[in-house]
Amino acid sequence: GFSLIELLIVVAIILIIAAIAIPNLLRARISANEASAAASIHDIEVAEVAYNNMFPALGYAAAISNLGGGAIPCVPAAASSCVLDNTVATAIPGTNGKSGYVFSAVGVPSGGSNLSYVAGSIPVTFGMTGVNLYCANDDGIIRRTSGPGGMPVTSAACAAYPASQ
Repeated sequence: GFSLIELLIVVAIILIIAAIAIPNLLRARISANEASAAASIHDIEVAEVAYNNMFPALGYAAAISNLGGGAIPCVPAAASSCVLDNTVATAIPGTNGKSGYVFSAVGVPSGGSNLSYVAGSIPVTFGMTGVNLYCANDDGIIRRTSGPGGMPVTSAACAAYPASQ
């Protein structure tokens, strides 16, 4: 059998290994959340282009909810075009989000239609679910910046972020 000291040594070794592994696990989870957020911003870009092609008189979608779908089967309409996964379309600020991030996409009105858009994402809990903010506008470039901040709500604010690599 094992003596009490041997068991304490084994427990101490396990605790040391856990102390080393847990921070790496958290960093890996943040990296996975950020990869998912960047992919979701790309999905929003594709959905915005599809929406613009489906409803050329309206231009880009006025809100991210217009890109998602309602009932199943989804019937495309201006209010719910069925071009974006509803998981992303409903991951808006004030919800638990998707993979630790919340999203926004708004059309920029000009002369009765939305001639451009801006899409953005921020972590639900900065430092725990992510540390980068992502955005895109109608130029098709996904941009990223680090640090706490708000959702980019204008094309100029998004354009100030450096392009994501």
